[in-house]
Amino acid sequence: MRKEYAAKLSVIFLLTLAAYIPTFIWMFSRWTEAETYYSHSFLVLPISIFLIWIKRRTLSGLAIQPSASGWLFLGFGLLTHLISALWQVYFSSGFSILPVLAGIILLFLGKNFLKHLWFPIFFLSFAIPLPLVLISHLSFKLKILASQAAVAVVSLLGIPASRAGSIITTRHSYLIVEDPCSGVQSLIALIALGALMAYLSRLSRAKKLILFFSSIPAAILANAIRITTLTLANEIWGAQWVGRTFHDIMGIAVFICAFTALQILSRALE
Repeated sequence: MRKEYAAKLSVIFLLTLAAYIPTFIWMFSRWTEAETYYSHSFLVLPISIFLIWIKRRTLSGLAIQPSASGWLFLGFGLLTHLISALWQVYFSSGFSILPVLAGIILLFLGKNFLKHLWFPIFFLSFAIPLPLVLISHLSFKLKILASQAAVAVVSLLGIPASRAGSIITTRHSYLIVEDPCSGVQSLIALIALGALMAYLSRLSRAKKLILFFSSIPAAILANAIRITTLTLANEIWGAQWVGRTFHDIMGIAVFICAFTALQILSRALE
């Protein structure tokens, strides 16, 4: 019986993948473009598969009880995909695969399976690029916020600093906070990491939510620290010494610091 369901599920899954080929091509192009905010997306699918794998024993013990409610999810997802494909709105097409997968699981396996698989499905959303208009708006807001924080901190340290838009001017130098330094990439990646940490933790539901939502201020604060450090380095050593490599190293360093802060918070919540 399980082999028969597995065969049917495999066929439906492969047909679904075929229907989404144009969307997958679009997603891959967004992941690999210059200055992408979604370089972490290549890790999302393997992580989701791993999350299913660690539940393999629990899943193997569940009874198959197909649910007709899956038609609602499947119908909604496929309709969204069809409309999105006609209008070439690929981001909504990408998100439509989530209810489609949920519907397939309900139709062939049942509610108990979806109860254990909802998070691996939800986690796939972190690989789906947001519209460029939304990314641009978010990037602008974040780089202005980071610039304001950097000017405030540098001024408190006794170094005259001013801001015009996202350009920070100090006594001997200046720093242009461009879109790649806005912190959008680290924000998206850290929210995904926060969701994963909350899911894998043994905290109560309320504490899981606290841990998850804490990833947002952690990412914003980390980027503000990064911009502040770059401003100080520019002023002390000059822009010629603070090149792309230093920028990248600082990006990695503050991300590690933000991740460590979430780890500490997770331990404190236990």
